[in-house]
Amino acid sequence: MTVQGSEMNTKCARCGKAKMLTDGTTGERFCGGCGFVINEIVNDLGPERQSFSKEQFEDRARTGVPTSLAMHDMGLATVIGQANKDSTGKPLSASMKNTITRLRTWDSRSQVHEATERNCRQAFSELSRLKDKLALSDAVVEKTAYIYRKALEKGLAKGRSIPGLIAAALYLSCRETGTPRTLNEVAKRINVKKKDVSRCYRLLLQELDMTMPVLDPIKCMSRIASESGLSEKVKREALKILEQANKKEISAGKDPMGLAAAALYLSCAIHGDSTTQKVIAIAAGVTEVTIRNRYKGLRELLDIQVPDKKTKPDPTED
Repeated sequence: MTVQGSEMNTKCARCGKAKMLTDGTTGERFCGGCGFVINEIVNDLGPERQSFSKEQFEDRARTGVPTSLAMHDMGLATVIGQANKDSTGKPLSASMKNTITRLRTWDSRSQVHEATERNCRQAFSELSRLKDKLALSDAVVEKTAYIYRKALEKGLAKGRSIPGLIAAALYLSCRETGTPRTLNEVAKRINVKKKDVSRCYRLLLQELDMTMPVLDPIKCMSRIASESGLSEKVKREALKILEQANKKEISAGKDPMGLAAAALYLSCAIHGDSTTQKVIAIAAGVTEVTIRNRYKGLRELLDIQVPDKKTKPDPTED
């Protein structure tokens, strides 16, 4: 018998001389000298000998796709394998191949025969596209799918568009997890009017009895600064301004994106950065008027002195 395996550090319990060996074929552990067997069967933790994956026939991994709420069947559906062989490994006949092909087709069709499953399939395909467009994490996607399934249980999807409802659920998930994504951004990415998404958003808040935390403007600030191309020095000064505003409760009732944009523009003015209001407004998704109003409020209430812009001397003067 050929031993497949490595020697063990433990010695034999009977003779105490030879080292223990492991047979990789039978799974037995025995003494190399006297042949004393300790374990007859060892659990095989290696790969499976048969794969039912649709994509990779050579895949021998024991684990499959993890369960997820963002899949219409939660990843628990059965799949008829693509290998046209029987249990003994022999190839199927031509007539049996045709039968198995028809069974595979009807199996894939029968998985979404209910209206709820078809609704989930369409909604979660939209959610998958939004995940890539908005660079969302898996936690946000799972939370969105959970909220959408709760809305389906209450019958809130009747008479409403699927993209609008999934966009509202996504915005709820972003607000709950503290992910800085605005309602305008979500509606734009899914190509739905903001009015329709906001209507579904208010409906979900009321029917699901949810309370949303206020978005922290500090979390919005980093994203706006990155898109505007501002320096780290400007970011740190804006962070100090927002912390002072939170301590004095100036940020209460203000739009977080507008307040963060105004703090960045105020920091630019302090450090002499020439970034315009328009650049920051586009990055934050707010208007320039909002930035000017919040800029004046922060400057006055926090008593921040902004240095005047240096004017170049007139070359015509002596």
